[in-house]
Amino acid sequence: MTAATAILQMICPDQPGLVRELSGWVASNGGNIVHADHHSDQGAGLFLSRIEWQLPGFGLPREAIGPAVRALAERLGGDSTVTFSDDLPPAAIFVSKQDHCLLDLLWRVRTGELPMRVPLVIANHPDLAPIAEEFGARFVVVPISADTRQQAEATHLELLAEHGIELVVLAKYMQVLSPAFLAAFDPPDAFHRVINIHHSFLPAFKGAQPYHRAWERGVKLIGATAHYVTEELDGGPIIAQSTVSVSHRDEVEDLIRKGRDTERLALARAVRLHLKRQVIVYRGRTAVFA
Repeated sequence: MTAATAILQMICPDQPGLVRELSGWVASNGGNIVHADHHSDQGAGLFLSRIEWQLPGFGLPREAIGPAVRALAERLGGDSTVTFSDDLPPAAIFVSKQDHCLLDLLWRVRTGELPMRVPLVIANHPDLAPIAEEFGARFVVVPISADTRQQAEATHLELLAEHGIELVVLAKYMQVLSPAFLAAFDPPDAFHRVINIHHSFLPAFKGAQPYHRAWERGVKLIGATAHYVTEELDGGPIIAQSTVSVSHRDEVEDLIRKGRDTERLALARAVRLHLKRQVIVYRGRTAVFA
């Protein structure tokens, strides 16, 4: 088995010597670095870093690494997070009636491709209960409407807290999360916790029925976009995108059929990048160290 690793993500003001500072800190504690990725955004004056090192032989116990990194980040005037490759964070998947993204994610979890657990599936319709149960996830139906949204989202937050959920994946949920929900579960910072799949190549065709509007425009490529969720509808930082060619012979139904594949691929890739801690959000966009 591959040795467990620690993963440091940091974003801080840019200044000379930061690569040496961070890698030197790992080396001074006996760490063997296996991956190191850095980006200096000159326009923003920011430095972004992802460093991964082996835990065997490291001089600090696991529980001491986080506090030590926070102290380092504070000295550099930045934000940081530390995770471990052998952790399997609990995730909740939100769904409606479409099953292709849910099936794909649960299958990838079962095969070990996505290093997470899915103890909870939340839906606003009962249709997908058999799929969740087949994969051992608790399935909870929480109906939602304009009149009941506040109460429904309060129930969502209770369920997420009950299961210790660290990540929410909207797998064709087809509902907009309120600012209040996002503020409670995913306060704004460089490390987001809610991922959505949108069935268009954003920023084109935001909102409803993007395949219909793409067909009307006669586009030659359609796509799907996986992004972090913010208060702006379909405007959150983009993590991954996937495309497929279409032609004048394709009808709307063909675009929808082809689009399902792009949705599955983009969402699975985004979730994996997030779980591998290869994404940092800054200035409303992402740096993806892949």
